[in-house]
Amino acid sequence: QVQLVESGGGLVQAGDSLRLSCAASGRTSSSYGMGWFRQAPGKEREFVAASSRSGSTVYADSAKGRFTISRDNAKNTVYLQMNSLKPEATAVYYCAAAFRAGAIRTQAEYAYWGQGTQVTVSS
Repeated sequence: QVQLVESGGGLVQAGDSLRLSCAASGRTSSSYGMGWFRQAPGKEREFVAASSRSGSTVYADSAKGRFTISRDNAKNTVYLQMNSLKPEATAVYYCAAAFRAGAIRTQAEYAYWGQGTQVTVSS
C-alpha cells in the first residue's frame, strides 16, 4: 500500500503561482511513476502531468510551459509547480502513484490516489 497526502492548494489570483506537494509513504513509494490530475466542477478528472521514477516527464497540453512536475525520491515527495495560473485551472488536484515506474498519462494505470487539494484561481 502507498499513502498519498497532497498539500499546497489555496485561493490565488490569476497570474499567481502555487506549488503543490504530495508526500508518499508506504511500500517503496519512490519506485512508482507519479502523476497529477485535476477535476473541475462538473467535469471529469483529467491528466495534468506525470513523472517517471527516473524523472522523465510528460504534460497535458494545458500544462506545458507553465506547470512543472518534479520529485525528490529521497523525501518520497512529488511537486507540481504552477505558474501564471488562469481561472480555468480551478479544480481539485490529485496526486497518484502508478503500478509501474514510467511517466503515465492514463488514469487507469494509477493504483493509489490522494484525497485531493483545492486550487481556486480568481480572475
